Amino acid sequence: MGKNDDITWMQKESREQAEFFVKDNTLVIQFNQDVDHHNAIWIREQADHLLEVRNVKNIIFDFSRVTFMDSSGIGIIMGRYKKVIFIGGKIAVCGVCDTINRILSLSGLYKIMECYPNVEEALKSV
Repeated sequence: MGKNDDITWMQKESREQAEFFVKDNTLVIQFNQDVDHHNAIWIREQADHLLEVRNVKNIIFDFSRVTFMDSSGIGIIMGRYKKVIFIGGKIAVCGVCDTINRILSLSGLYKIMECYPNVEEALKSV
């Protein structure tokens, strides 16, 4: 996902774990590398900060650059879901490969969120 005029680029950490974009009331978290316990804390902190300061209602997790995720990735998704569900928000994922799709299916996360092929499709639906 590139920088577009209608999307506000929020932050890119030099460690390049993830980028955060806000469009209207939706936060897009674009993971730039595999999601594991080494980078989960920073990603959670950044997401929670943006939820508070940007009046975000929905979250889209973009996995298009990810081939591996451990249980800490599930924790990132569940924790943010618990925050937005109370304000009537939704979460969604996009760009998942077969490996990530299997993890999300087995964990039951598709019961609480939808999967889209890309960010643009997800933004249209949340």
